[in-house]
Amino acid sequence: MADNALVLLVSALVLAGAGALIALALRWRRRRRRVRGNPNPARDYAPRSAWGPTSGKLNFSSFVFMDVDGDGIYGQADRPMAGIAVRLFDEQGRFLALARTNPAGFANFPMSSKRRSAAIRASGTYRFSVSVPPGWRASGANENQLVRLAEAPGSLVGLVGEGLPGPVGLTPSRTVSGRMPVGAAATLSVMGRGKVLESHALGPAAAFRFPVSGEADQVAIADGGLDRRLALSAYPAELGLLAPGALRSGPLWAGAPLITIGFDDVTTRGLCKIPSGHAGVDWYNLNAMARDHTKNSEGYVNGNVSGAYIAYTSSGHPAEFARAAPFGFHSVMLTAAWLGSEGETALVESWLGTSRSRATRSRCRRWPRFTTRRC
Repeated sequence: MADNALVLLVSALVLAGAGALIALALRWRRRRRRVRGNPNPARDYAPRSAWGPTSGKLNFSSFVFMDVDGDGIYGQADRPMAGIAVRLFDEQGRFLALARTNPAGFANFPMSSKRRSAAIRASGTYRFSVSVPPGWRASGANENQLVRLAEAPGSLVGLVGEGLPGPVGLTPSRTVSGRMPVGAAATLSVMGRGKVLESHALGPAAAFRFPVSGEADQVAIADGGLDRRLALSAYPAELGLLAPGALRSGPLWAGAPLITIGFDDVTTRGLCKIPSGHAGVDWYNLNAMARDHTKNSEGYVNGNVSGAYIAYTSSGHPAEFARAAPFGFHSVMLTAAWLGSEGETALVESWLGTSRSRATRSRCRRWPRFTTRRC
């Protein structure tokens, strides 16, 4: 009796193995046919006759962008943001999946009525929730959106949405911050279109930080030998330690023209060391790189504010730029390159001849941070 059971077991295993080999052979045959193609041209452009769900998946995506002008609309000046966390919930509020935006700004959620691995598998109302980074806000107040999906038996994945989630714009909450020197007091005025919007008294050796309204375009500092006017951008402005008398004459005076140095004209390749002489300045350990040259680097994407190239310091080693003739270092955009480097601190030192005139520390983030520096 035991021998008969053993024979039956072996026979079943042989039959199962033979069936698997036949199925595998047929699969490879179909694959070879697809690669080789059909010699008959009659159906080269034939309309599809069999409609219905397949075993494939489609991405249902949420798009996140840096809203430069803060109007809540994705416009020509705005730029996709990478690494932003987006969560998916079903209509009962149950958490289903988390996806981060790719370098193009899309957080992708696979959708299929047949694939168990898909994040979206059935009809219903789904909530897409964008996690807004600290210090930022959703300019369109649409970080949470509901989207209805319905069954569509004739579609590729068996489901169809009434529409995609609308683009979510993120903009930083603008602030002006810095530190006062010992023994000096001044007044900081926030201005918009030539008019004073608000004023703040700055005491000796005090640190300050003030929120800035959307209509503000300039700050003016008066008294204490600190007189200066600085243009504001769409990002927070950190003024560092204010130095008395730095702007009274020469290349650092308040009326000196500002020149923006970019890196799009350094190379057409993905990566290139910045040569000395670029923009009339000598460069050390700084490289020009296309924003999407390095895979999955959120900082290179989010720190790019114009064109397609950024400058980065190789492996985090110190970098320098200099010129024989004195010049004023007005401002720079600083970001950390990777998600794992969130919270790093950058030390910016300014030298005039052999004497160090300034040393300022700035906390780096993956999200762009506008910092203003003066030599």
